[in-house]
Amino acid sequence: MNGTHKSELSAGKYFYDDLIVGAFFRTGRITVTETHIITFAGMSGDFFDVHMDDEFARDQGFPGRIAHGLLGLCLVDGLKNRAEAQLQAVASLGWKEWSFKAPIVAGDSIGAIIAVEEMRLTSSGERGIVHLGFEVGNQDGVIVQSGRNALLMRRRIEE
Repeated sequence: MNGTHKSELSAGKYFYDDLIVGAFFRTGRITVTETHIITFAGMSGDFFDVHMDDEFARDQGFPGRIAHGLLGLCLVDGLKNRAEAQLQAVASLGWKEWSFKAPIVAGDSIGAIIAVEEMRLTSSGERGIVHLGFEVGNQDGVIVQSGRNALLMRRRIEE
């Protein structure tokens, strides 16, 4: 995102037709725990040492074991879906250009600023596709992840 946000969305339901490029909202926060990391390792099968072994992670220059990058993405998608600004989505169409910029460690509290970067109607015009830009920050204001999500959204005219 490039800092050209136009208007912050307040609490409420937003259809495609209610959005403009530059609109943005903030999610709540979630504190990442060791249980999140261990459970994600079991679900994903990713038991890489940097996620499971504090000493190995420290030897690699981290403060201790770090959360899986995809765990951060999963948690922020959940934060998006629980935000006070409720996007009336049909489905996620994909994630692009997702970057892991800094480690997430157990005890970090993460949240996101999500901005509307692009919008277009589907070929039928019955739905809209919105490209959202994410900046995920920790409790210290460090951007730990960023990227984009394409979202298929309902139009207000469907009601």
